[in-house]
Amino acid sequence: MTTTYERILDHASRADPYPLYAELRETPVARQPDGSYVVSTYREIVSLLHDPRVSSVAEDQDARLSDLPQPFIRLDPPDHDRLRRLAMRHFGPPESPGRIDALIPRMTGIVTGLIDGLAGRGKVDIVDDFAYPLPVTVICELLGVPREDEPLFHQWSQTIISTIDPGTGSMAERTRRRALTLTELGHYLDGLADERLRRPADDLLSGFVSEQEFPRGDLLATSALLLVAGHETTVNLIANGVLTLLRHPHALGRLHREPGWAPAVVEELLRYEPPVQFLAPLRHALADIELAGVTIPRGAVITIALAAGSRDPARFHDPDRFDPDRVDNQHLGFGGGIHHCFGAPLARLETQLALAEFARRFIGPRLVADPPPYRPHPFLRGPRHLLVEFDDIVPA
Repeated sequence: MTTTYERILDHASRADPYPLYAELRETPVARQPDGSYVVSTYREIVSLLHDPRVSSVAEDQDARLSDLPQPFIRLDPPDHDRLRRLAMRHFGPPESPGRIDALIPRMTGIVTGLIDGLAGRGKVDIVDDFAYPLPVTVICELLGVPREDEPLFHQWSQTIISTIDPGTGSMAERTRRRALTLTELGHYLDGLADERLRRPADDLLSGFVSEQEFPRGDLLATSALLLVAGHETTVNLIANGVLTLLRHPHALGRLHREPGWAPAVVEELLRYEPPVQFLAPLRHALADIELAGVTIPRGAVITIALAAGSRDPARFHDPDRFDPDRVDNQHLGFGGGIHHCFGAPLARLETQLALAEFARRFIGPRLVADPPPYRPHPFLRGPRHLLVEFDDIVPA
């Protein structure tokens, strides 16, 4: 018999998994046929996100992958805390409190230029023409990666992301592909790091190589994480945002009139149509954990369904309604606990700017197909393409 979770993983459910999430929440902690557990209700998810008995270190890593340095999202304290602190020193507060805000003029210019380039076309693919190039350009400039190398790291990124999709082969095969791809990406970033040692610049790679306590392997793993995660999830967030606004024309009209409403729109979007539906990598229990009347045994794999928790009616009033004026919107869109999304401040700003300018400058935008085709990945959910027709574009 197919379980609710297995039906969610089926690509046929990608366009609208939310009725299945409601079904999943009927059993807050659901044991799966393979012995893993899926947790889907808000209170239980928050409990696990802050539970030190829940580990992010995979127990069954293939030897080829275990030899590679791991990014901090795949580590537990104290290693996680040490590496995240080293990375944050150059990315945000308290050591670099103004780095992200200082990017606003540049991000605004990128958004303006992208929309300018769409004038006169009448129909665009929001994913390829807008949602993808914005965060890719930003993370390249921030990290210190040449924008012209995008075809290279795009392919590596797609391969790495496919390896956390349980529907793309056995664990051993996915681990093998991940190891090979990370090795190639590591060699590429290693060359850039050497270049920054010789010629420092105002970017994260230059800051990282200046840290004597940042071992090269850990530095490369962190840089690879930021390069991949720094654009993949934001692409989906922006595309999901445009799709949601076009499905809610009153919200689109208000954002057109009130661009200052964008932060509230993005926070509700992170709850209502989050780009990250499940935590990846998966967690496992370091000890027996009692949760919602169920014992998760030591060593069991735990799947945390963030998107299901963010629509839990026990926590959010009328959770299936898109309401940017929602009060106390403590969504799970960026996870929580020690692994709360590192790049959340950047993703928020990019999406606020993108959606506000889309609402302000596109005249008469309308969907060509609804639902649009979706990417295959069940954990990182967003349209593969999002075709939009429009009448005109307001000059910048």
